[in-house]
Amino acid sequence: MRGMFAQIAPRYDFITRVFSYGMDARWKRRAVAEAGLAPGARVLDLACGTGDFSRLVAERVPGAKIVAADLTPEMLRFAKSAGAGAVLCADAMRLPFEDGCFDAVFVGYGLRNFPKLGEAVREIRRVLRPGGVLVSLDFFLPRFRALRQIYLGYLFVQGAIWGLALHGRARTYTYIPDSLRGFVSAAGFVEMLNEAGYRDVRTRPFIFGGIAVHWAVREEYAIED
Repeated sequence: MRGMFAQIAPRYDFITRVFSYGMDARWKRRAVAEAGLAPGARVLDLACGTGDFSRLVAERVPGAKIVAADLTPEMLRFAKSAGAGAVLCADAMRLPFEDGCFDAVFVGYGLRNFPKLGEAVREIRRVLRPGGVLVSLDFFLPRFRALRQIYLGYLFVQGAIWGLALHGRARTYTYIPDSLRGFVSAAGFVEMLNEAGYRDVRTRPFIFGGIAVHWAVREEYAIED
């Protein structure tokens, strides 16, 4: 997976725009605007890709202290100019940060690529301060089975076309529907967040629930795992 992301890093922003019908930037602006960040907030941009969330937070939150983290060094090279105070390679399952050190953690299109979603959500909760917020933008399985098949088929065909056009390999971008087949719906992710010790969980679905933003606040007192 890391090698694949290294290959697509130069085209990553273009592909996210294509798959979102050009609405990706608008969704990310909304995700940041509704996070309720105060000036000087400590922010982790996890699975940062090319650093879109870092850039938006730097523009909209005065004095924000931003760390951008990703497993792919090639992505981090693009993220260096995005406004983060620091960039580093980090595994979302074992974050190299102390408990409660961030006011917010943003994850853009990363959750479904984590090997164990439940563990990743709890690890993010660990590094959030009590009252801190997790903000996620990602693909999800639509709730209705028939719509799921149409959606996965569309993503597969779209990915194959752009994979051939940009890289000469049809399977380059079909990792998106592949990663969705065992994933949850947006509503299912709300349930997971509630069970993991978050409160005030909100979601805003797009494209019939195929993409959604989630905001979730860490409980003042974390539950026992």
